[in-house]
Amino acid sequence: MAVEILSGDWHTLGEAASAIRCRVFIEEQHVPQDEEWDGQDPECWHFLATLNGQPVGTARLLPDGHIGRVAVLADARGSGIGYQLMEAAIQAAREAGHANAELSAQLHALAFYERLGFVAHGDVFMDAGIPHRNMLLAL
Repeated sequence: MAVEILSGDWHTLGEAASAIRCRVFIEEQHVPQDEEWDGQDPECWHFLATLNGQPVGTARLLPDGHIGRVAVLADARGSGIGYQLMEAAIQAAREAGHANAELSAQLHALAFYERLGFVAHGDVFMDAGIPHRNMLLAL
């Protein structure tokens, strides 16, 4: 299993990242398209995971240190690809000089982010009809 994590701007990685996000968020989780495509992608740094050369996962780092749109295709879940994507995003946040990395996690994914060192805070809130909590990782 050859996993590679690529990073780059939206122009470079957007087509592959869009396809993954469409499958995971819009098709599987029924996130409305207008909420998924929030207009922030051009200003973000993007990460793309490939498995044997095929795109299978993505994430983005916003200019303010928030990590988001973390998605791995169903067939590749449980293989550690999401963890590798997050490690790359966290390292990029560190290199950009952010004091913290932040994210909004779907409740079912809290334990995944906790394994990376994130700590949940605040109340549960709904985003795109899915319960979330905010999480923070001191860098």
